[in-house]
Amino acid sequence: MIPSPQQLANAIRALAMDAVEAAQSGHPGMPMGMADVATTLFTRYLKFDPQDPKWPDRDRFVLSAGHGSMLIYALLYLTGYARPTIGDIRNFRQLGSPCAGHPENFELPGIEATTGPLGQGVAMAVGMAIAERHLNALFGDALVDHHTWAIAGDGCMMEGINHEAVGLAGHLGLGRLTVFWDDNRITIDGATSLSTSEDVAARHAAAGWHVAHCNGHDVEDITRAIDAAIADPRPSLIACRTIIGKGAPNKQGTSATHGSPLGAGEVAAAREALGWTAPPFEVPGDLLDAWRAAGGRGTSVRAGWQKRAMGNAEFARRMSGALPEGGAMRAYLKGLIADPQQVATRKASEMALGAINDALPDTIGGSADLTGSNNTKTSATKPLTKEDYSGRYLYYGIREFGMAAAMNGMALHGGVIPYGGTFLVFSDYARGAIRLSALQQVRVVYVMTHDSIGLGEDGPTHQPVEHLMSLRLMPNLHVWRPCDAVETAECWALALKRADGPSLLALSRQNLPQLRDSADENLCARGAYRLRAAKAARSVVLIATGSEVSLAVEVADALERQGIGCDVVSMPCWEAFDAQPATWRDDVLPVGVLSVSIEAGATMGWERYIGHGLRFGIDSFGASAPIADLYRHFGLTVEAIVPRITAELEGKSRA
Repeated sequence: MIPSPQQLANAIRALAMDAVEAAQSGHPGMPMGMADVATTLFTRYLKFDPQDPKWPDRDRFVLSAGHGSMLIYALLYLTGYARPTIGDIRNFRQLGSPCAGHPENFELPGIEATTGPLGQGVAMAVGMAIAERHLNALFGDALVDHHTWAIAGDGCMMEGINHEAVGLAGHLGLGRLTVFWDDNRITIDGATSLSTSEDVAARHAAAGWHVAHCNGHDVEDITRAIDAAIADPRPSLIACRTIIGKGAPNKQGTSATHGSPLGAGEVAAAREALGWTAPPFEVPGDLLDAWRAAGGRGTSVRAGWQKRAMGNAEFARRMSGALPEGGAMRAYLKGLIADPQQVATRKASEMALGAINDALPDTIGGSADLTGSNNTKTSATKPLTKEDYSGRYLYYGIREFGMAAAMNGMALHGGVIPYGGTFLVFSDYARGAIRLSALQQVRVVYVMTHDSIGLGEDGPTHQPVEHLMSLRLMPNLHVWRPCDAVETAECWALALKRADGPSLLALSRQNLPQLRDSADENLCARGAYRLRAAKAARSVVLIATGSEVSLAVEVADALERQGIGCDVVSMPCWEAFDAQPATWRDDVLPVGVLSVSIEAGATMGWERYIGHGLRFGIDSFGASAPIADLYRHFGLTVEAIVPRITAELEGKSRA
């Protein structure tokens, strides 16, 4: 007898409640409530092949409600992925198990995105749908023709990023995107009526989405809603009315099933109510066979696709993430050396992007309504719109968080390299997505301009102070602060080359002199290097970043005139410098001299490089004034710095 959809769904419910019970930790309610929707999607619609989890034309599925991670772990096991094994599921939420508390893309093939911070999964799905439509416009239906699906809960709908993502998707008309809303009307605190009275469906409709409603426990009604979504040219929201913890007779429909184990008694009662007689972590053979058959639906489809894809080297290159061969950047750098440019590093970034975008078709740029300030658009990047998905520039509007999360989705999809701009101070809006860029190990480039008090009169609301340091604290994020046009080009080259993590370029508003007179080696790759060696016997090492490197050169000149030998070290990237061999680090930052840091931002943290040396920076909020006045006010001038260095040297000599 062929198992019914209800029986197939009950396999998900059983694995979810068993795993959470064994771990004594987790969220059984959502997997149990959305089991019927997930079963319908995975057995009837989703295009995938567990034998080739990275098949480029597979559908993308994102579990935005990542707390219900046992839903995707159960689905991967049941449909025949190599992992998780049933042993992995037994060890749910335990150290070393790939079945982490929330889904992690780097742990298991089949996990398309790391989710858990609510709302970001939907926003990443929007980015995946953008990438799909863009690549389809370039390579055609034969190679790129798939859907993006996401499951989201009430929490995802409440998060502010959902409004940003929904607005962007509707504006772009992303008809290959479908979001299943787990409309169970329960959050951790209790009924959603405690905290919201929003008409979620009406909001989506107002943003240009198709909206369908279904009984989330009626497979045929779910099928009807999915068919309507596929037929509609707009992005779709399917509101699935569900019961959280469906099958647990005493706790279903309550917040008690949301984030806690059901308890042994309720698990036993649920097994009886569901007619589930198999022992914990066992799936009856007929059910497992049916699930594996569903998992094999895509094998022949993939084989046909592979025949069509044979010989398309450019598509293969794009999806592999490899950069094309070429000397565009070398030629550009050679031109800078021949004709030095005194420009703001944001302008230098635009100049570098001109060469990059002409030579690298993978890039998709954008800005959160600051295109003219971030200098992120070049002549090669026409707008990406719902009328023309082949464009390479996105006008994100005032949606910093949504932009960053969508870029994560694009990078996860593959085939494109996204970059996007805003002011550095507004990295706070995007920080949650920047963190997921780093955690997911994706190639996203953040172009953050107006990086200090150097932006001038806009004042402390727009002047970043603590931002550089706080971003440097984030694991796997490379923060680059170039000092001139040459360094900016080098930093761009390194950001594009880096395939296993994000990069952030902190760029100046004000013009800066070109300090480098050679580009034979990408010195920024070292993280820090001696820009200028002491002429007299070395007594001082000045370490600076970005706009303050030219100030350090002026300070060094003044000290040398007094016979004090002074190295100038440019340190565009702490993370890259820390990865260098000890021999390099010790040579650039020798012991036995006075080390001094100069950066127009928070000084906490510089002690790791200067020890008990001097730190020049800003440990308060900025002010509204012209740039020169601000630098004088905060003591970032030759006249303020040199006397303190000489006094320190004199004190050391007396000691």
